[in-house]
Amino acid sequence: MLFVNFIIPGPYPALIVYVLNLRVYYPWEFLSSSPCRTAVFPLLTSGVAYWVLKALQQLDVCSRCVSSYTLLVSPRLLLTVFSFVLDYSVHRLAPAWGADPWEALLLLAGSYVTLVFYTRTFTNTLEGFLFALLLVLVSANKSDSGITKPTHSPLLGVVIAAGFFNRPTFLAFALMPLLYWAGLNADSQKSIKTLVSPFIKLITCACFTAVVFITADTIFTNMVVTPFNFLCYNLDSRNLAQHGSHPRVTHFLVNGVMLFGILHLLAIDAGFKMLKKYIHQLMRVRLYYRGPPRLSVHSDGQPTLLLFYFVPLALLSLFSHQEPRFLIPLILPLVLFSASQNRAVKWKPIIIIFNVLGAFLFGCLHQGGLIPCFFHLEHVLHSSDSSNYPRHYTLLFAHTYMPPRSLLNIKKKDTHVEVIDMAGSEEETLCRMVGQHANNCTCSDCHFLVIIPGTVRATITKCGVSLKNETLIFPHLSMEDPPQISFLFSGDWKSQLGLYILQLGRAQQRL
Repeated sequence: MLFVNFIIPGPYPALIVYVLNLRVYYPWEFLSSSPCRTAVFPLLTSGVAYWVLKALQQLDVCSRCVSSYTLLVSPRLLLTVFSFVLDYSVHRLAPAWGADPWEALLLLAGSYVTLVFYTRTFTNTLEGFLFALLLVLVSANKSDSGITKPTHSPLLGVVIAAGFFNRPTFLAFALMPLLYWAGLNADSQKSIKTLVSPFIKLITCACFTAVVFITADTIFTNMVVTPFNFLCYNLDSRNLAQHGSHPRVTHFLVNGVMLFGILHLLAIDAGFKMLKKYIHQLMRVRLYYRGPPRLSVHSDGQPTLLLFYFVPLALLSLFSHQEPRFLIPLILPLVLFSASQNRAVKWKPIIIIFNVLGAFLFGCLHQGGLIPCFFHLEHVLHSSDSSNYPRHYTLLFAHTYMPPRSLLNIKKKDTHVEVIDMAGSEEETLCRMVGQHANNCTCSDCHFLVIIPGTVRATITKCGVSLKNETLIFPHLSMEDPPQISFLFSGDWKSQLGLYILQLGRAQQRL
């Protein structure tokens, strides 16, 4: 379950229905009874892209403005533009944290996390953008005299509330930056009134922003506080178990390395060295001096950057469900830390190889056949639109990522296409479903298609059905059903790394 939801996150389903009137599937996060996701950010990202497509089509600028390809690419193009928030943040923050700006930008731009994740419509991506803005806001502005001054608190309140409504886990990322900002604020104020005033402004602006989000969600769905539903769902261990349970050290030992490679290991090494140094210093102070211990604080800010990285990682590790994408906002403090004191210079060859392999694996190979599959299916489904009696299609997906129905570009009122998601069903269950639909005699012009990875292609043969046609889409890798190493060195290796679209006929009679 480590690789679930890596490639094809979908926008708010009701948004697609509202703007384009397409058929969608509502997962648990978006059920109208207890929605866990706010509609505000999807409206500002995918919503803007879809409205532009709809307007262009209505103005006859292009007849095929709305298609599987444009539905997928247009929100990603917008997110790619937004990703420059990270570049701006790194360039702005690097001098304040003792890092080389250009080296930090190279580490950021060369990371496959930036190339793959920050061009997708994940809520984690938006969380990363907001975390970057938060770090820019809390990082002290130095005056001409060299004295650090805390930033204005109203903007902090807006960013924190927006991040909380996007994903309540944003509070884990915001904790240490807020404490850092509070410390700067306390050092710069001389009276209780001036000390309390910024906190009041922050809380006031955060509450006002929360009201805006609740109002928008109420208009779009019903009266609901989506973060409350999110927390109620995720604090129940039984719910998390449905999505996959992992050891509490998965983020630390697996996901951090999977996402950031050597940069994560360098941070761990530096963290242990600094912790060892502080413990040693504490023991010396208690041994040779009386009174409360006083630890010297580094002026280069490196321990603070490590806290910005490891504290959110530790807090997210408290939950049993740990997907790698939950950590993608942490790339910013990590590249700032790695770009200081020339830490990453001697590891450049390893960093380059790691990110090239990561971009290929997670950007092209993993579940890579599913999107081309939907492009192909859209062409097949709409090729019979001109007929007075459209064909009926049943699309059965097994052992693939949850199929995003919107990419089929089927209107909500159309009933000639049925999508069945069998997820990771066992062979017996899958064959039973295949046989049931293959023997459907109620329709004179029905077509039954099964979409399945090559690694479980033999299962369909065992189901005793006739094969009319098959299409192989390459490449496609399912980590839930990985190919055996021996097959990858055989003549059948391409089928093992492919996704099959099988058109099936009636089940064969068994004696």
